[in-house]
Amino acid sequence: MLNNYFPILLFILVSIIIGALPIIVSRFINRGEKIAAKNSAYECGFENFGDARMKFDIRFYLVAILFIIFDLEIAFLFPWAVALDGLGTSGLIAMSIFLLVLIIGFIYEWKKGALNWD
Repeated sequence: MLNNYFPILLFILVSIIIGALPIIVSRFINRGEKIAAKNSAYECGFENFGDARMKFDIRFYLVAILFIIFDLEIAFLFPWAVALDGLGTSGLIAMSIFLLVLIIGFIYEWKKGALNWD
């Protein structure tokens, strides 16, 4: 019975070795000194300031919700449109309920002012 699981065990061991080998090799190769330029902030172009827990404008969250609304709509609407013939009336009702929930979310965004960039 162990012979049946040997390929799986071998696959797991090889994947662990392949994943760990670059990390181990880089530890041996990079014995250089740590300089401040390598540890500085490079992603945004300026030094960090303030606390990471500072308050953000609500529009950032509303835009994220808006993106999720439209992303979900597209992700579910295309496969539904392709399989529309096989789904019948129940598929049409289910997608109508789904779109109704998304429209309610869009109306919430509109009422909160996420679409106004004044």
